[in-house]
Amino acid sequence: MSAASPDRFASLRAPAHWQAVEFISDLHLQAGERPTFDVWRAFLQRPAPGRADALFILGDLFEVWVGDDVLQAQASTDQAFWRECAQSLQDFSRHTPVFFMAGNRDFLLGAAGLKACGMQGLVDPTVLDFLGQRWLLSHGDALCLADTDYMDFRAQVRQPAWQRDFLARPLGERTSIARQLREQSEARKRDTAGDPGLWADVDTAAARADLQAAGARTLIHGHTHRPGEHALGDGLRRVVLSDWDVGAKPARAEVLRLDARGLQRVALVAA
Repeated sequence: MSAASPDRFASLRAPAHWQAVEFISDLHLQAGERPTFDVWRAFLQRPAPGRADALFILGDLFEVWVGDDVLQAQASTDQAFWRECAQSLQDFSRHTPVFFMAGNRDFLLGAAGLKACGMQGLVDPTVLDFLGQRWLLSHGDALCLADTDYMDFRAQVRQPAWQRDFLARPLGERTSIARQLREQSEARKRDTAGDPGLWADVDTAAARADLQAAGARTLIHGHTHRPGEHALGDGLRRVVLSDWDVGAKPARAEVLRLDARGLQRVALVAA
């Protein structure tokens, strides 16, 4: 492993009593996709024997998040849905800690939103110290270096000044802008026939560099919608979480569980 100091990475040491944790990402929850929400809510409502000691959400839990004030806005289909999501998370967090790392769709989820959902925020990337190993967690979008248009966009919208200006706009205007951005994103997907295999993937050299600097051997991330495992050489690997879409054919809703047996993928719906 590299001798580079891991101190530049945020870190989380698991309590000694933790025996299992679970990871999910890219659920893209939205009011118009109730089947995916229903499977997610059923997952949160599992009886105690089936639950892990912590849940890590590595980005894009929501299809879009235009500001925490959506939870206090006058009732509409979308706003009622966000409150239903928040309540489901709040109920779950009363017995299981929930850690949230922002994705490219919900990076505007702030302190008030986290509190309403009962979640604890995580910096991207974060090192999880668990089971005697260091696990590097990331949403993954910052490592897709070949997608230069997106990287430019990401650099812009992650600026505090840009976010302050955007959040100062009326909620309706923010919602309209978000809808336009989603339509542009869907248009790009149609240009590639909706095939994630044609989208920019995580840069191998960048992933290796982060793992070596963090003193970790495994990177766990989402974003690319290409669940799988990739050997990066020198005993390093990256493990990609599944996106969720219960209405797709085949349906997708998968949890990655980590315990003393290692990493296991748990499908929540039949493919």
